[in-house]
Order: sequence, then C-alpha cells, then structure tokens
Amino acid sequence: MTALASFGRFLYDFVIGDDWTTAVGVVVAVGLAALLVHAGWAGWWLPPLVVIGSLSLSLWRGTRGIDAE
Repeated sequence: MTALASFGRFLYDFVIGDDWTTAVGVVVAVGLAALLVHAGWAGWWLPPLVVIGSLSLSLWRGTRGIDAE
C-alpha cells in the first residue's frame, strides 16, 4: 500500500471514526456558521451547540445499543 493510500485511510478513520453522522453534523454546522458570519450575524455559537447535540445523540444511541450506521 502506498504512503498516500495509508494516509487517506488514517484521515478517514480520524475524521469519520465510528459515527459518520457526527462528522457530517460538524461540517454542516461550520458551513452554516460561515454563512451567518457572511450575512453579518454572529455565528460562533452554532458549532459548539451542534457538537454538544451530536455527541449527546451519539451517546444516547450508544447506550441504547443502536448502531449509528
């Protein structure tokens, strides 16, 4: 396996990990925060709220034994 492929697999495991929905939520939150800032509003508060919400949802699903996939 080439070094580039190995790095790609590492990056995928690091960013996506076990729960792809958390990764997507964070990306969407950062994008929405950027749109808010571009429109002249304060957008710094949105990513932390989404992270707290998505981690809470992930923990809730994990304790219920329901896979995120």
